[in-house]
Amino acid sequence: MSEKLQKVLARAGHGSRREMEALITAGRVSVDGKVATLGDRVEVNAVIRVDGHTVKTRAEEEMICRVLAYHKPEGEMCTRHDPEGRPTVFDRLPKLESARWIAVGRLDVNTSGLLLFTTDGELANRLMHPSHEVEREYAVRVFGEITEAMLQRLRKGVQLEDGMAKFNKIKPAGGEGLNQWFNVTLTEGRNREVRRLWESQEVQVSRLMRVRYGDVTLDRGIPRGGWQELKLPDVNYLRGLVNMPPETESKVDLQQDGKSTRHKQAAQIRRAVKRHKDMQGMEPRARSTTARRKPTSSTRNSGTGSK
Repeated sequence: MSEKLQKVLARAGHGSRREMEALITAGRVSVDGKVATLGDRVEVNAVIRVDGHTVKTRAEEEMICRVLAYHKPEGEMCTRHDPEGRPTVFDRLPKLESARWIAVGRLDVNTSGLLLFTTDGELANRLMHPSHEVEREYAVRVFGEITEAMLQRLRKGVQLEDGMAKFNKIKPAGGEGLNQWFNVTLTEGRNREVRRLWESQEVQVSRLMRVRYGDVTLDRGIPRGGWQELKLPDVNYLRGLVNMPPETESKVDLQQDGKSTRHKQAAQIRRAVKRHKDMQGMEPRARSTTARRKPTSSTRNSGTGSK
């Protein structure tokens, strides 16, 4: 049975379907020696190459979907390779042998918090697609005078340069003086949407952190630059959100069976975080002079530690 070429490439871990469509359009993919075009379908035994390198493909039933919850620090780029040599979100992720991590959406360089990665390009594509309306929650600190009229406009909707946008919910979360914390939710992933919404009301966002994606929350036990692989129930929760069939296997339960393995993973994360700090020390970046009080957001257990 044939499948769309971009879907096969995404499942093989080469990126999201959207990224694979761009590769095909650019003429960088061949099938059985011929340059592929967008819309091509391939059989299971087809020889597929990207930039001349053979792609190892697998049938859908042979793949095990894996998902990481990553605590992105400020200052990291959501790209695989940065031409300026800045740290990226892929630098410290655990290495894979026959797949690669695909980011579910992006956070801009000055935004921290929860970023999901998966080995399943189809899952990444669906979670990012606006039609599924997966809710994201952010803790945001704004500087300026906040009025109830402003909040009402942000709930009702304001016109941005790329269309109408709004917050589904806005909840005050403390603060002092003109520095106020709010928890906001929306179901879109437009570029810098949270910042642009607040800036439309002529106030400045001085801190922004994503704390939840769907019902998966940022585990307070994960240090900045660290990660936690989601267990099978959480993977299947995400798959169910976007109408994908449940997985029956998980690498996590096998890898985390035993105290020594858990200690090994914790040590791996500590080394990754240390590398992040070393890299940040080599290239100092401007830091905000405003007070850095952390948000007081509640999190719920989603089966990945204290989430």
